[in-house]
Amino acid sequence: MDVSLATFVVFLHVAAGFWFVGGLLGRWIVLGRARRSDDLREIDALLPAADRFEKIVIPGSAAVLVLGLIAMWAQDRPLFEDGAYWLLAPLVLYLSLIPLVPLIFLPRGRVFESALGDARQRGTVTPELTTAFRDPWVAFARTYEAVIVGLVIALMVLKPF
Repeated sequence: MDVSLATFVVFLHVAAGFWFVGGLLGRWIVLGRARRSDDLREIDALLPAADRFEKIVIPGSAAVLVLGLIAMWAQDRPLFEDGAYWLLAPLVLYLSLIPLVPLIFLPRGRVFESALGDARQRGTVTPELTTAFRDPWVAFARTYEAVIVGLVIALMVLKPF
C-alpha cells in the first residue's frame, strides 16, 4: 500500500481532532458532574480527572491547528481561492477560541481556585464555590467552544464552499 505524505498528515490531523474532542467531552462530563455535586469530597475526587482531560485538550488543540496547516500545505491547498473557503472559515473560527484563554478561562480559573481553597478550609461546599462553578462567563466560553468545534468539524467534513 502506497500512502502519500499528504494522506499520512491528514490522518494525523484527524486523529488529533479525535484526541482533542475526546478531551473536551471528558472534561465537560466530569466538570458537569462536579458542578452538580454538593459533596466536597466528591468534587475533590472529580477535579483531578477533569485536570487530566484538560491535559489532553491543551496539546490536542495545538496539534489540530499545526497538523491542519501542515495537511493543507502537503495537499497543496490554497487558503484564499474560490472553492477553498471551507479551509479559511474553520481556521478563523478556530483562532477565535484563543482569546477565551486569557480573557475568561485564566482569570475565572483563579477565582475558582480561590473559592475551592476556601471551601476546603471550611470543609464544605461554600456559596462562593457554587457561584464559581456556575460562572456565566465560563459557561458562555464553554458553550462557544463547543459550538465552534462543532462548526469546524462540519466545515471540514462537508466542505460547503
